[in-house]
Amino acid sequence: QRTDGVDSTSGEPTYNIPIVRDQKVESHMRFFHTAIRDRFEMWLDRLGRYKPMVEHIFTEFDLPSDLVFLSLIESGFNPHARSRARATGPWQFMKGTALMYGLRVDQYVDERKDPYKSTVAAARYLRDLYDLFGAWPLAMAAYNAGEGKVQRALQKTNTESFWEIAQTKHLRRETKEYVPRIMAATIIARNPDQ
Repeated sequence: QRTDGVDSTSGEPTYNIPIVRDQKVESHMRFFHTAIRDRFEMWLDRLGRYKPMVEHIFTEFDLPSDLVFLSLIESGFNPHARSRARATGPWQFMKGTALMYGLRVDQYVDERKDPYKSTVAAARYLRDLYDLFGAWPLAMAAYNAGEGKVQRALQKTNTESFWEIAQTKHLRRETKEYVPRIMAATIIARNPDQ
């Protein structure tokens, strides 16, 4: 059993989150590789400084280490990132979710910007999402859209997978693209030489 993330029979990388290489994922890979290549390389460089800490925390929460690449899509692991919707920090927490997961957010302190504390909160949130949905693609979609939206989409469509609800009008386009984007980032980040 190899531990370097490479399948000993095929020589292909092994991933610990589900990876699909369909047209959407390939399209995102081309975008990262061409349109924003310099920015993506900067994100990988920045993440490299935090990756050991994130992987250590994720191990404590029994999370797949490849989930670290979700932070690339959220913020390029920028502790000072802030979205139009006011999500903040490397894991792009909204204030309500941050408070629910034990982060202090007030006029003096915003722990969403703290790489360590926000990673612990993200690990707890991702663990809860996985426990709720039982599949990483659904958990990742819920990280983006909120668990309520994903639960309603599953109920309305009477389906059980992210790929099925992504074919419907019950998820926003941003969420439909979010999971393939994480998969594309994971493939590139795990195989930067290729």
